[in-house]
Amino acid sequence: MSRKIAYTGTLSRRLLLRYGLSLLATVGAVLFLAGIALLLLGMFDFWRRIPMLDLFVSWCRDYILLLIVLCTLSGWAACTVYFFRLPLKYLDQMVDAAECLAQSNAEAIRLPAELSEAQEHLNAARERALQNARAARDAEQRKNDLIVYLAHDLKTPLTSVIGYLTLLRDEPQLSKELQERYTGVALDKAERLEDLVNEFFDITRFSLTHLELEKQPTDLTRMLEQVCSEFQPMLAERGLKCELHLPQKLSFVGDPDQLARVFDNLLRNACHYSFEDTVVHVSGHEDAGDITLTFTNAGRTISKEKLARIFDQFFRLDSSRASRTGGAGLGLAIAKEIVELHGGTIYAWSENEKIVFVVTLPKEVS
Repeated sequence: MSRKIAYTGTLSRRLLLRYGLSLLATVGAVLFLAGIALLLLGMFDFWRRIPMLDLFVSWCRDYILLLIVLCTLSGWAACTVYFFRLPLKYLDQMVDAAECLAQSNAEAIRLPAELSEAQEHLNAARERALQNARAARDAEQRKNDLIVYLAHDLKTPLTSVIGYLTLLRDEPQLSKELQERYTGVALDKAERLEDLVNEFFDITRFSLTHLELEKQPTDLTRMLEQVCSEFQPMLAERGLKCELHLPQKLSFVGDPDQLARVFDNLLRNACHYSFEDTVVHVSGHEDAGDITLTFTNAGRTISKEKLARIFDQFFRLDSSRASRTGGAGLGLAIAKEIVELHGGTIYAWSENEKIVFVVTLPKEVS
């Protein structure tokens, strides 16, 4: 905002300077022409032979100061009209340019040299608007595709649950082993059905919820210790361990519930995409007033193309609907939104079968 105000002030000063210089040039030109006229009148006297011309020249010589004033006022009026119309012309051009901001098929905005900085701002805003529109369309398409896939996938576990429960009801003479087997399969399919329904709820909540922070002093070290302990059963299923490398205390003023949600999503992501029997490392430190937290796990290297989209809404690293990893593709998008609401940043990189997420939180948030 301050940059825009500074630019507006610069443009105003430029116009006022040009206006002032034009007035000075007008006065100078009038005085110069008056001096030349008096000089010529002193050097020649041919007009005296023509009575009407002699009368006119004599009148002009007698009222030279009045003529200078009148010419100066005329020049001032012309300059004022010109410089009064100039901002209106700029305004018309800005209005025309503003109409092109959201037009995807329009050419780049072109403005006069005086408005070159405004042209840069408008073209940058137009590009951002087009990028946001494309991102929104892509997110909406991904959401629609995901809902279609989910609706289709709901049929398979539901059919299995109904089928096995029907067998258990209609075949009471089944052996205990078969009953336990059918019950186990039905339970597994029911749990899968629950996962799919939860994904529907995640999509709905994300679409309807506006995140608001309730900040309070928080010890991030203690919070991460608690979150990691809650993940022990999930980690143990795949032979994973979580090692913390944190200072004794990391004080931060933020929303503890939302921050816990960020750490939960990052650890859940690490659990889903880690090689079995490996270690998930969580480290943190405070440097120059910023708190940096790093979540590292051993897993299949993520391509640059997928890394560029990893925080997009409804994007899943594993696009296979047969996989039970990744959920609705909202966890990392939500984590990014929460971190940015705290004034921080989050990014990911991956190489040599290592996946790293880095969260930076500023201790002094405006």
